[in-house]
Amino acid sequence: MSAPDGSPVGAERSIGQLFASATAEMSALVHDEIALAKAQLKHDVKRGATSGGAFSAAGVLLLFSLPMLNFALAYGIRTWSHWNLAICFLLSFAANVLVAVVLALIGVVFAKKAKKSKGPQKVAASMKESAGVLQNAKPHPRPELPRDDVRAIEAAVGRSPS
Repeated sequence: MSAPDGSPVGAERSIGQLFASATAEMSALVHDEIALAKAQLKHDVKRGATSGGAFSAAGVLLLFSLPMLNFALAYGIRTWSHWNLAICFLLSFAANVLVAVVLALIGVVFAKKAKKSKGPQKVAASMKESAGVLQNAKPHPRPELPRDDVRAIEAAVGRSPS
């Protein structure tokens, strides 16, 4: 049995080999996570496209059934009131116009509310404020090491003490 880098298990490995092995495993993990995210996104897009197609088909079917509703409404008015059939169809048309006007008014109200909304401007202002705070931020000062510790570190690294 051997380790991922090919060395036998139980053999002493250097810090460089351990670091290379950890880096390779971390890289593989990141690549696997990205692949998983892509697969989940693809699945979600497929579901969204299917639901969008179903809603579109339902809308088209409803649109094509509206004339039948108008005929049913006109003949229903005729049966109920015994008026002339032309007047019944005009009343059916008027009912459609009334529903269209109400829906248009609702659309206008929501469009005005959306136009008055300051959402994007608020987000932009908040981002500018955050950027300003980060630009003015200063790092926390690090505590000074005693001079003996600095010399010991420099000697361990191989630099000459100054």
